[in-house]
Amino acid sequence: MQKTISILGCGWYGLALAKHLLANGYNVKGSTTSADKLPTLQTEGIEPYLVSFNEQSINYNPAFFNSHTLVICIPPKRSSAEQASFPDKIAEICKAADNSVKNILFISSTSVYGDRNTELSETDEPDPDTPSGKAMKQAETILKNHPSFKTTILRFGGLIGPGRDPGKFFAGKINSPNGQSPINLIHLTDCVGISTHIIETESFGYTFNACTAHHPEKQAFYTQAAINSRLVPPTFINELTSWKIINSNQSSTVLKYNYQITNWVQWLQKGKF
Repeated sequence: MQKTISILGCGWYGLALAKHLLANGYNVKGSTTSADKLPTLQTEGIEPYLVSFNEQSINYNPAFFNSHTLVICIPPKRSSAEQASFPDKIAEICKAADNSVKNILFISSTSVYGDRNTELSETDEPDPDTPSGKAMKQAETILKNHPSFKTTILRFGGLIGPGRDPGKFFAGKINSPNGQSPINLIHLTDCVGISTHIIETESFGYTFNACTAHHPEKQAFYTQAAINSRLVPPTFINELTSWKIINSNQSSTVLKYNYQITNWVQWLQKGKF
């Protein structure tokens, strides 16, 4: 059982994590809400399950939750209705996992902090200023307070990597605001790396920020990223309005994870996304 992991949501990150865990000897169960994607999971060696926790219908095979560790990586969707119902969805998932899962790794977001014009670490109380951030904070609370399993909250910064070329994010845009604001990003390589480290070391019952500790200005980073991708460079308003710097020191000091990408300037120079 200890080598059996269930991943709820095999999207961009979840599928990459599943492949990595399989390569490291784990048995992986993966879920999707689309029957069309089941053959893809099976081809990768993932035990496929059709799982849905929508307001309209809850559908799952209890065998999916018969695992040592459950990874929940289903962020709230953009619609206001989906964001409002997200905490209820997490509560239903807790019921399904009750008495069968020992540990949960919940993929959250640094959006729970809001832009507070300061540096923020895991010891700072979240104060989200967006509907999705508020939904994430409520979901975190539900999971941390559940008595049947230990939950680690992993708050990712902005996600980049294969299929998410940062050069495309602002390409061609004119006078985007807040050009001096610091970036808070993490590459898929480190998303998978830190998640695997948590699972391997059984580091549950914690909250970790996961963000590369290099925070160049938005205007410098995204302009160079667009140039590297041979796209039209954006322009920014040279100002600093709302911002935050995410401190991820606990993932290094407590978890003792070593980030593979530590400098975004050097990473851009290599030209590998």
